[in-house]
Amino acid sequence: MDEAEREARVSLAACYRLVARLGLDDMIYNHTSLRVPGQEDQFLINPYGFLFEEITASDLVKIDTQGRKIDNSPHEVNVAAFVIHAALHQSRADAACVLHTHSDASLAVSGQQEGLLPLSQFAMRFYGRQSFHDYEGVAIDLDEQERLVRDLGENKVMLMRNHGILTTGRTPGEAFMLLYYFDRAARIQLDMQAAAAAGAKLVRPPHEVCERAARQFWDQQGDILVPGQREWPALLRQLDRADPSYRD
Repeated sequence: MDEAEREARVSLAACYRLVARLGLDDMIYNHTSLRVPGQEDQFLINPYGFLFEEITASDLVKIDTQGRKIDNSPHEVNVAAFVIHAALHQSRADAACVLHTHSDASLAVSGQQEGLLPLSQFAMRFYGRQSFHDYEGVAIDLDEQERLVRDLGENKVMLMRNHGILTTGRTPGEAFMLLYYFDRAARIQLDMQAAAAAGAKLVRPPHEVCERAARQFWDQQGDILVPGQREWPALLRQLDRADPSYRD
């Protein structure tokens, strides 16, 4: 493989390890994919049956948007992973990386009518910028692809109702940090809602303030950068100190 693909593999393997370190994985299930540099119809994805914490760069399977393996990997790919990821890679030029998890907090929020509420600064990034996709069962039917694309629209984050969360990014760093911020906001929301159930009164900022905060994040105002641009190198250093085997 060329150097660009090698770097893409290392970056994607790092993303898997980081999701596992945060406890946002689901055993051998869930999936994150990354478009092969220079190949619009090819992407890398995890081998079905591997824990996120053990995935390495060389383990990743290269498939095309029709679900066909185009390398000599002995591993299989989750059918639902192909259905979800192929649809978004084909429809969104900026969706180089597509990340899907069943993290507890995001899943709990996905079953709430309004999804993520603007109850914390972490949540403000997603104010008016979260999409929703109704649950249709296990995502193994190709005709669901059209609805996945439609429901995501122009956003980078989508709650899959009663199922989990999906984030997209130009890099694994961007998709990962969007997951991190969303899941943290979801956990805070659940804590606040538990307090409200016990009698506390929640404070919800007005629409104008929430929208202003969201624009600050998405327009990179002040010293705010694209998610992952500042955090990702630090996270890779942390991984390298703990266990650099993801690079193998």
